Amino acid sequence: MSMNTQGRPSSPVAMTQPEDHESFSGHRGLDLKEGLIFEIGDTRETGVDFPGFDDDGALDMAGLERSAPPALPGLKEPLVQRHYTRLSQKNYGIDMGLFPLGSCTMKHNPRLNEKLARLPGFLDLHPLQPMGAVQGALELMEELSRWLTELTGMPAVALSPKAGAHGELTGIMAIRAALEARGDARKVVLCPDSAHGTNPATAAFCGYRVKSIPATDAGRVDLPALREALDDSVAAVMITNPNTCGLFERDMIAIAEAVHAAGAFFYCDGANFNAIVGKVRPGDLGVDAMHLNLHKTFSTPHGGGGPGSGPVVFSDRLKDHVPLPYCVRDGEGLRLKEWPDGPDDPAFGRMTAFQGQMGMYVRALAYMLSHGGDGLRQVAEDAVLNANYLLARLKDDLSASFDGPCMHEVLFDDRFLKDSGVTTLDFAKAMIDEGFHPMTMYFPLVVHGAMLVEPTETESKADLDQFVDSLKGLARAAKAGELERFTAAPHSAPLKRLDETRAARHPVLRWQEEQQTAAE
Repeated sequence: MSMNTQGRPSSPVAMTQPEDHESFSGHRGLDLKEGLIFEIGDTRETGVDFPGFDDDGALDMAGLERSAPPALPGLKEPLVQRHYTRLSQKNYGIDMGLFPLGSCTMKHNPRLNEKLARLPGFLDLHPLQPMGAVQGALELMEELSRWLTELTGMPAVALSPKAGAHGELTGIMAIRAALEARGDARKVVLCPDSAHGTNPATAAFCGYRVKSIPATDAGRVDLPALREALDDSVAAVMITNPNTCGLFERDMIAIAEAVHAAGAFFYCDGANFNAIVGKVRPGDLGVDAMHLNLHKTFSTPHGGGGPGSGPVVFSDRLKDHVPLPYCVRDGEGLRLKEWPDGPDDPAFGRMTAFQGQMGMYVRALAYMLSHGGDGLRQVAEDAVLNANYLLARLKDDLSASFDGPCMHEVLFDDRFLKDSGVTTLDFAKAMIDEGFHPMTMYFPLVVHGAMLVEPTETESKADLDQFVDSLKGLARAAKAGELERFTAAPHSAPLKRLDETRAARHPVLRWQEEQQTAAE
């Protein structure tokens, strides 16, 4: 990097171009490495001319005046515009192409939902407004609750949890409250080996000891092993359905019967509800509590840190322990029940300071109303169809982990890469050169070198075919011994492979000028 005498980049151009012209020849346009805005700008300059300020004593800062200028980079407006535009174009998003992350349901977000969430009556709400001034918002929450209870066959719902893991916590806390109410101090939660990592983490956070339940060779919960593990110490069983192998747990009713016979509760991880919405009601399977990711199944923005929303539905066994707040109707209309009715109120408390994510409620209900009941059923059918289409087209080139049809996601392992010298990570990095975000890697842990792909229902056959052709080409190249294509991938990205262990253990989260100068 070309630096001036102050240890700063001499210009944006000098900063982005490598000194070796030959190594630069393979890069074009947006493939250039983009420096930090601090590296491009100069903290001694400003991009805006301010009029002089005559300090006549009229402005009293009470001793809070700055002692030094802020350490902000000074750039002219075109540089700022181009910098952030280039950065935005380096991001891979669902609006750019297929996003195959398994168990994440990264699908198209209809713009209608976004428009409705930005209506002033919803956008400008304040959580402390009087109930009489927010009747429309409360009615929306009541209607959303009605849809969620109808779709799941469960009589009660808590809207306030803000993510899937937060919903899991809510469900397990409700189960703990129900056990405490009957004076039953149970200490164990059972989780399958293929469970989402948040399941055992949630149970442990709530003070439970976690026991693993093995999977069968068919990728499903081992029912005899589960029955053997059930005794009067078990508080709950946490099962994802469809599971993280992309398979439907066929023994759900038998599992529920065994769990209830042991006096325990049945928690279902609803992260994969996209595969069964409108087709299967979890309440009919004997589920007691289940979280629903509005930011997955019902097409609100997913990723980037939020905002999310993870309502939890409850069975008759747990409906008295729904956390506050929730909507109730009385003679004056709708209101939020925000406080217990007394010391004997079975509700265990509240999970958030206020009522939850109103923007997510609007988007989710807009999605439901747009599709209707039959449209939501088609969502599940098309998601499962797309995943099985990928399985059918890729099974001869990649190695499917399990026989038979899958649900909304298809799981491959690394057997097709045997003796090639190519790993799952290498294969995923090479996908970047093909223009695709990698699929979920090395998860679930029950499959060696796992590659979990979820196409969702919003991808067209043409997009799926393009994706399949790229994966077929990569698989054949790996088997043909084109090792360098994979081990050095990605070739076309601005940044190559990072030391991911070092980045995780020693992240650099803020820019400091003296550190940058020393590094250079």
